[in-house]
Amino acid sequence: MSTQVRPTARQRGKLAPIRFAHAVLQTNQFSRMLDWYRTVLEADIQYANEWIAFITYDEEHHRLALVARPGTIDKVPNAAGLAHLAYAYTDMDELVTTYERLKTAGIVPVRTINHGPTTSMYYADPDGNQVELQIDNFDTPEECHAWFFRPQFAENPIGLTFDPEELVAKFRAGVPVAHLKQFGSLGMAPKSTGTESAVSK
Repeated sequence: MSTQVRPTARQRGKLAPIRFAHAVLQTNQFSRMLDWYRTVLEADIQYANEWIAFITYDEEHHRLALVARPGTIDKVPNAAGLAHLAYAYTDMDELVTTYERLKTAGIVPVRTINHGPTTSMYYADPDGNQVELQIDNFDTPEECHAWFFRPQFAENPIGLTFDPEELVAKFRAGVPVAHLKQFGSLGMAPKSTGTESAVSK
């Protein structure tokens, strides 16, 4: 199989979507969820009333909607369904600065993983849904794509956990970003942080 980036579905003549537009979450903690997502995503409210809200952080009219539907039950752990939503940042400075801002607000990751193609921090919203904040570890789509064909990926398709405080300290101390992004360059996340091991065996 080729390690080159394949043409998009539209480039191959398919009538595929032009982009992913938004997600909608049902909740029984409407106010808490709205505050949390506005804080984490630095999002603005497009419209909100006592039971529905539409928020966005870019040019799209809304990227996330929250709905307080009567009878909504708590999220059931380990149930089938969506595992997480992921949001990308430009570079390490943005990811680290966001980590520091959220930590000050009392929001810390539940796990932090170098997946190989990305450095990722996972957060849990008030309902227990996970949100991934990530940056690419490579400069080009071709390099990211090629990771999936490396032996490291076949051996461990999930990645290696890391200590976010070590990442922040080394970044602020001037350690080259290219080194910090390297797979396995940081120590494993301490269990005391609540970060789960993500090494697949």
